[in-house]
Amino acid sequence: MRAPGIVHHGTRRRRAAYRRAVWSGAEALVTVGVVLLLLVVHQLWWTNRQAQHNAERKVLALEREWGSPSVAEGVNGEESAGSSDGSDGREASSPTGQRRQGETTGTTDTTGTPRARPDLSQAYAILTIPRLSLRVPVAEGISKPSVLNKGYVGHYQGTQQPGQAGNFAVAGHRNTHGEPFRYINRLRRGDTITVETKGAVYTYAVDKTLPQTSAGDGGVIRSVPRSGVRPSYGYGEPAYYITLTTCTPEYSSKYRLVVWGKLRSMRPR
Repeated sequence: MRAPGIVHHGTRRRRAAYRRAVWSGAEALVTVGVVLLLLVVHQLWWTNRQAQHNAERKVLALEREWGSPSVAEGVNGEESAGSSDGSDGREASSPTGQRRQGETTGTTDTTGTPRARPDLSQAYAILTIPRLSLRVPVAEGISKPSVLNKGYVGHYQGTQQPGQAGNFAVAGHRNTHGEPFRYINRLRRGDTITVETKGAVYTYAVDKTLPQTSAGDGGVIRSVPRSGVRPSYGYGEPAYYITLTTCTPEYSSKYRLVVWGKLRSMRPR
C-alpha cells in the first residue's frame, strides 16, 4: 500500500509537462494577440496617417502648380517638392486644349473648351467638401495601390470629367488609407462639393443619397445615373452630375453607398 502524501516521480513529470504545455500555449496566445493588435494599429491608424499626409502633400503640389510657374519651380528656380509618389503634381488637362505628352484629346466642358484626358493614376483635380472639412486630390482610375490607398479619390474611367455633360463619378475609401469618404453619409441636400482643376472651379450641390446598393450596381455611375438594383433611386434625364461612391457598412466592402449631386456653377481660375 502506498503511503499518504507520497508523489511518484512519474506523476511529477506529467504535471511538469502539463504546466509547460499550458505556459507555452499561453505565451503563443499572447504573441498572436500582440501581432493581431499591431496589424490592427497599422491598418486603422498608420495607413490613415500615411495616406492623409500623402494626400495633403499632393494637394499642396497641385496648388503650387496652378498658382504660378515661379512658385511651382521654387524661389531660386529649384524644382518644387512633389508628392510622395515622385510626381510633380502637374495637372493633365490643359484649359487651352493643347495636348501634353502622354495625353489624348477629350471632350469639351461647359465652356466649350476642349479637354484632355489625364494619364492613368495621375492626380489632376482637388475635391473639397466643406461640411466634412475634406480637401483631397482626385486621380484618374480607381486602382487601390496607385490611387485609393494613397488617400486619393479615384475617377471612374469612362465617366465624364468635371464640368462635362453627364456624370463625373468618383470613389474613395470609407475606412483606412486616409478614408476620405468615411462620412459622406452625413451629406445633406444642398451641401456643396467643389472640384478644382487647373482651368476652372466647378461647384456641385448634393441632391440625392442611395444608402445601400450592391457592389456591382454599375447604373449609379452611368451618364444618367440610376440604380439597377433599386430603380427608384436615380435620374431620368441628362444633366451635369457628380457621383460619390464608397463601401458600406463601415469596415466592410459588401455594399456601396452613393451620393449624387448636380452642377450649380462654374468659374475659370
